[in-house]
Amino acid sequence: MPNLNGKQYAMNAISPMKPWKSWIVRGFFLFLGYFPGAGRDLNNLSFIHFARWVIVGRKQFPRLDPNRAEHKDNLRYDYLLFFSNFNGTWNQYIDAFSAVLSAGLDFIWRRSEKYPGAVPVTPFKTYIQRGQFETDYYYSAYPHAATNDVKAAHRVQAAFDSLDAKRDLPPAEFEQAYRQFVLQVQTDLGATGEAPVGT
Repeated sequence: MPNLNGKQYAMNAISPMKPWKSWIVRGFFLFLGYFPGAGRDLNNLSFIHFARWVIVGRKQFPRLDPNRAEHKDNLRYDYLLFFSNFNGTWNQYIDAFSAVLSAGLDFIWRRSEKYPGAVPVTPFKTYIQRGQFETDYYYSAYPHAATNDVKAAHRVQAAFDSLDAKRDLPPAEFEQAYRQFVLQVQTDLGATGEAPVGT
């Protein structure tokens, strides 16, 4: 399935914006850069590896031969590119975005041509599908591990390091420390593997 690598999905979408509107979005991104706490709702969605928006101006596209004027594109729009990696299905991701981040999404994408709004979710999904393009190459060091799997592994490793520091205890005390370790990490001992296939 395109865009999938194990449990991870790579999404890329593009939407046109009138150049004067793109400055409003640039200003919003600048604001988020100075006040990162404003994006905490996005950070709280633990299944998202990252999400990034980039504006490419209509005169910023590279040309193979910049010296030949006849090949110069005369574009009417700037373009808003959106990239994200996440765990789960495409539908789950868009549903969560619409439910949790609708105001922020509307502020960013409202300037894009024919944007229907993040709520209701069905027109929003149609809009994203129309602007989405497939990921040609997708590398991940741990494709079968979700973000929560990685966080759990860090917690298990930290608890194990703490147990390892107690290895010289008398057997009865070490047994007690070991039992405490198992109780501490039992909810973090999940299994990695393939994600359920879905869109």
